[in-house]
Amino acid sequence: MIKTILTDRAPAAVGPYSQALEVNGFVFCSGQIGINPKTGNLVEGFENQVRQVISNLKAVLEKSGSDLSQVVKTTVFIKDMNDYPLFNKVYGEFFENHKPARATVEVSRLPKDCLIEIEAIAVKN
Repeated sequence: MIKTILTDRAPAAVGPYSQALEVNGFVFCSGQIGINPKTGNLVEGFENQVRQVISNLKAVLEKSGSDLSQVVKTTVFIKDMNDYPLFNKVYGEFFENHKPARATVEVSRLPKDCLIEIEAIAVKN
């Protein structure tokens, strides 16, 4: 059975997709960008976008009954690989003891001209 995950603590989907789907004990989170769900606006600055993206993922995971400590894989889409060291610093604050598998790809453009997008796969608690 497929269960759709939806929370107002993360930005609503801006297209025909779900924030996340739960299937067989796994949670598949769509890519999140640095939109503040309260204002609907993209936050300013790379570091702030990284924090907002991970906060959005955290909110979606918590709604599903999972959390960041249960993430098994992330895929990171970054606008400028020169920001990679700062990304690692901020990402490491959220994944200090638990380090999921990860792929990071530099891309030419992201939705709303944001600087970073992250998708995640987690297991349920």
